[in-house]
Amino acid sequence: MTSLPILYSFRRCPYAMRARMALWISGTTCELREVKLADKPDAMLAASSKGTVPVVVLPNGEVIDESIDVMRWALSQSDPEGWLAGDDRELLEQIDGPFKHHLDRYKYWTRHDTDPGEHRAAALEILRGLDTRLAQHGQLSGPTRTLADIASFPFVRQFANHDRAWFDALDLPHLQRWLAGHLDSELFAAIMAKHSPWKPGDEVVLFQAA
Repeated sequence: MTSLPILYSFRRCPYAMRARMALWISGTTCELREVKLADKPDAMLAASSKGTVPVVVLPNGEVIDESIDVMRWALSQSDPEGWLAGDDRELLEQIDGPFKHHLDRYKYWTRHDTDPGEHRAAALEILRGLDTRLAQHGQLSGPTRTLADIASFPFVRQFANHDRAWFDALDLPHLQRWLAGHLDSELFAAIMAKHSPWKPGDEVVLFQAA
């Protein structure tokens, strides 16, 4: 059994992104195992039958397989920027619930057999609320980034990137500035490094803050 937590991740997954950002900012060093979603490793499936990332396996064998739980666990170990002060559960339930529901049916409308325009409009209403909130302080829970921002922005990024020209033309100045700031951050760049899919026997890849 390794002396480090094992992190199963997929670079482009928004759930994995927010988990990696919390692990990075907390200074938690992990053994990183990049996952190929079409060929998920047996070790990950043995740890969590859900088959989704992120999955963290702690040295004592405990498994954390919900991204928000990974964030809260990492920040409970060390929270140098005070992110837990912005653990806004009502907002996070909106992002992970209604917003993600509409996002999926906008982006993957053929898979869901839905009207993408209807779901884009519904998701946009939620984003208008975020824009109003950001007008107050610049970040979702005050003047500095917290868990609320880091947990939300990968999904806003996914929505924006589906039709970037349309998104950039919207009258959402505070949200657009907020998104650009997080995309341009050193933190986001650090956690988006590319890695080859992990296979048993591979050399250990460490995920850790510089």
